[in-house]
Amino acid sequence: MMAHVRNFGFAAQLRADASSHVIRYRNGRARQSGRGLVFWFRPETASIAELPMDDREMALFVKGRSQDFQTVAVQGTLTWRVADPELLAARVDFTIGLRSGSWTAEPIQRIETRLAGLVNQAVLQYLAQAPVQALLDAGPDPLRGALQAALAHDPALGEIGLEVVAIRLTNLAPSAELERALQTPTFEALQQKADQATFERRALAVEKERAIAENELANRTELARREQQLIAEEAANARTRAAGLAEAQQVEAAAEAERIRTVEGARAEAEQAHIAIYRDLPPAVLLGLAARDLAGKLDTIEHLNVTPDLLASLVGEFRREAPALPAR
Repeated sequence: MMAHVRNFGFAAQLRADASSHVIRYRNGRARQSGRGLVFWFRPETASIAELPMDDREMALFVKGRSQDFQTVAVQGTLTWRVADPELLAARVDFTIGLRSGSWTAEPIQRIETRLAGLVNQAVLQYLAQAPVQALLDAGPDPLRGALQAALAHDPALGEIGLEVVAIRLTNLAPSAELERALQTPTFEALQQKADQATFERRALAVEKERAIAENELANRTELARREQQLIAEEAANARTRAAGLAEAQQVEAAAEAERIRTVEGARAEAEQAHIAIYRDLPPAVLLGLAARDLAGKLDTIEHLNVTPDLLASLVGEFRREAPALPAR
């Protein structure tokens, strides 16, 4: 922020931004005061102060000791603004060079140094009231509230026309060594939980594998039982088919035997009847029948030998059987 000054010999013009409050003094008294002023002045008789009216932020970094003598670091930002520019200009030098338009001193640095001193005092008092573990467990919010209350009621700020707008704390941490020591139990507990979770996952995986193996074994056992049952059923069906085939063959054989017995019996009965007929016939008739059968087959007989003995026997038989002729 810097006012714009234009010099024209014995006169000069100042043009201020709307975010700046300008106070022109002459003979030790304020002649003009306001924001965003534009005016002419005589450099040899004027004194001008320019104050920022926008919100300003400053970084906070404080190290203190807890009740149990442990180092704790606090980090954050503080936002402040000018509440009474004329009062602040009376306490802090905001005079600008009438040719350059920039501050001749470092008023912002002085204000922030004063604010940092107030913040450090409040932080150190707060940290000394509790052990480090309680401070870390509570976090930065209680400290932020304590700082806002302390700065809001501090008369040193009101007396110079300053006002604290907001305080934001980003970190409240112990030293690196203490932080590692405090993290160790938590880390070990988390590691134990992680190991327990890993063990449980492995146990669950083993249990699932065992269940899968048992299921596969049960499936194989069931398949073997079904295969054995199928083999037994196939064997029973084969035995049934064999028994049926054997029974059919037996029935067929019995039918064939019955047919043969019937046919042969009929033939035997016919032969017996035929023999019975020829048994009671006289020899001469038998010879006649034989001669008839012989005559019926002469066309197929090429040679016939008749011996004297055979002829004498036949004639003798014929004579015996022939009836005696009556005497004349």
